[in-house]
Amino acid sequence: MLKIWGRLNSINVMKVMWCVDELGIAHERVDAGMQYGVVGEDFYAKLNPNRRVPTIEDDGLILWESNVIVRYLCAKYGAGTMSPEDPGERALADQWMDWQQTTVHADITFIFWAVVRDLKANQDPEKLAAAASRLGESWAVVDAHLADRAFLCGDRLTMADIPLGTAAWRWYNMQTERPSLANVEAWHERLKQRPGFQKYVMLPLT
Repeated sequence: MLKIWGRLNSINVMKVMWCVDELGIAHERVDAGMQYGVVGEDFYAKLNPNRRVPTIEDDGLILWESNVIVRYLCAKYGAGTMSPEDPGERALADQWMDWQQTTVHADITFIFWAVVRDLKANQDPEKLAAAASRLGESWAVVDAHLADRAFLCGDRLTMADIPLGTAAWRWYNMQTERPSLANVEAWHERLKQRPGFQKYVMLPLT
């Protein structure tokens, strides 16, 4: 059985749990990280030398890095649906997943730590404004892409939507400046209708 280590309020664990729900995979999850500890234990360092979450074990395979885990699960349990089989379509899904990490994640995280977790070092008004401005520009890219499609890779949900979908929930539920982006908002509303998104992503930010 798939085993997952990670606390549910981690955005990276949310990705994996939403993915698992979409795919209907039987699993066991163990709370780990922050107040739950575990990541500091020696056995965990052997699983994940970064001592971060999530980590999974599936049929003897140990994986860490949330987007890699999502790719793997979708390829194994959702080939042709969540994981496109056409090489070009698969590359487009990978593109959006990587873009979430390289372009969106840093600014989302900076604002999150400032306004949700009250990290004083992140609360400089100019830096917060700059991060919010960059995020607005980033989400405008997504908005333009969604002008003629329901999801990032077309008319159905794929693995591409999972990393940016979790980021969108965080963005819309933080106290920050946001431009009005009709296509992103409509896509976010579609995601909010999905049971796995409701269960594992639509949680209070903590």
